[in-house]
Amino acid sequence: MRAAVIVSEPLRPGLGRWLATPRRGGLLVLALVIVLLPLLLRNSYFYEIAILVALNAIVCIGLNLLIGYAGQISLGHAGFFALGGYGSAILSAQHGWPSWLAMITSCAAVGLLAFVVGRPTLRLKGHYLAMATLGLGIIISIVLTTEDRLTGGPDGMAVPALSVFGWVLRGERTWYWVVAAALLLAVWLALNLIESPTGRALRALHGSEIAAQTLGVDSARFKLRVFVISAVFAAVAGALTAHYAGFITPAKSTFMHSVELVIMVVFGGMASIFGAVVGALVLTLLPQLLTVLEDYETMVFGAVLIATMIFFPQGIVPTLARWLASLKQGLRR
Repeated sequence: MRAAVIVSEPLRPGLGRWLATPRRGGLLVLALVIVLLPLLLRNSYFYEIAILVALNAIVCIGLNLLIGYAGQISLGHAGFFALGGYGSAILSAQHGWPSWLAMITSCAAVGLLAFVVGRPTLRLKGHYLAMATLGLGIIISIVLTTEDRLTGGPDGMAVPALSVFGWVLRGERTWYWVVAAALLLAVWLALNLIESPTGRALRALHGSEIAAQTLGVDSARFKLRVFVISAVFAAVAGALTAHYAGFITPAKSTFMHSVELVIMVVFGGMASIFGAVVGALVLTLLPQLLTVLEDYETMVFGAVLIATMIFFPQGIVPTLARWLASLKQGLRR
């Protein structure tokens, strides 16, 4: 019995430290929530909302890597989101490609476009960079709206069902597990990235680009890398959204959609992967809950955003984490 106690005691704090890390403990909690959530989803409508939350969260994770960790603003990510969906739709519907191959090709093409556009664009800083990404998003939206023979114009176009080697994805419950797996993969990839040398370089750039360059960080290369990664995240979510809905319109590429995505990132907490997930969760659910207010829906929504920024100035997750750390310190004293 005594030997068992001697062995078990050191394991407890070790296990606690292992679970306390976001890459392990946080990912495990998210996986448990995803597995248990269907117990509360009573019908297809609730499944649809859960799917939309996950898809928005995937975009926000990539956008948070760019804004929260690298400190580079983007107001055109809705364009990458829409291009991912339209590219997959055009290749599969008009050219007969297998939908899974069309989706992969479309996301790779969006990554290539982000690489080409990002090289000159990311030399800008501050509001100049914001204006450049805004212009890119507007150009994409105009092209998708006016090229009606290719994209269906303002009315949009139908998107074939997603099939993987003959298995056709149908029904909200099937899509829930597919999108949930994509979300877990996105979180895992993002957590690994920020804990890698690339992630440390991005945080250094956010703190002071001049200081980071002095220490040998190639700022242009790292900023371009994270810009491409965030664009691919958005394209993957856009392609999944298009195949899930079976239809896509240029509304997915508008400036307001880009602003909504940025608000989700800021609301949940910049430089926080799980903050991006929480921001997507709250701001996707909130409009659904406020529909009962009818004419006052927009006003209450704005009031909630203002109150959150006042009481949670760093976003929900970072502020709660800081409060919890302060509480622990107080209890130890």
